[in-house]
Parts: sequence; structure tokens; C-alpha cells
Amino acid sequence: MTSYDIIKTIKITEKSSGLSEQGNQYVLVADRRANKVQIKKAVQELFNVTVLSVNTMNVSGKVRRKRTAAQGRTASWKKAIVRLKDGDMIDLT
Repeated sequence: MTSYDIIKTIKITEKSSGLSEQGNQYVLVADRRANKVQIKKAVQELFNVTVLSVNTMNVSGKVRRKRTAAQGRTASWKKAIVRLKDGDMIDLT
């Protein structure tokens, strides 16, 4: 797997914005098969930053229903919270 396969996107929410401002932490969507070491290497390679720690969690997909009795499910995904060295940052624009 390449670094582009491991890191899918950056989650931008109110909570993740607060984390990036206060604790220099960023929330990423990672490949479900990737481990913490692979995520750390991918972030360092893609964004040229120093990663101090990586916390991961698997987020289950929610049950959804759209105008019918049949229900579907959104995709499950892996959330990675990456803490960077002071002074480093990821440009979100």
C-alpha cells in the first residue's frame, strides 16, 4: 500500500478544528487495514511533518433509511487522530 492508499482524507468538523488549534492534532480517515506505524509513516511522507503519536479507532457505519421500508448502511471507516510536533502543521486549504 502506498501513502496515498493509507490516508484517504482529512476530516474537517468543529471538533477536529478545535483539536488542531489547541493540541496540534489532526483527524484523518485512514484505510481500515492500516496500522498506527503505517499511518505515521504516510503522514510524515505526504505532509513533511514530524508525528509524535497516532490514536486510531474503527467507526461503525450507521443504519440509514431513505423513503422506503428497506434500510441500508453507511460504510465503516477508520479514524486516526495524529499529534504533530510543536511548530508543524498541515495546510487544510
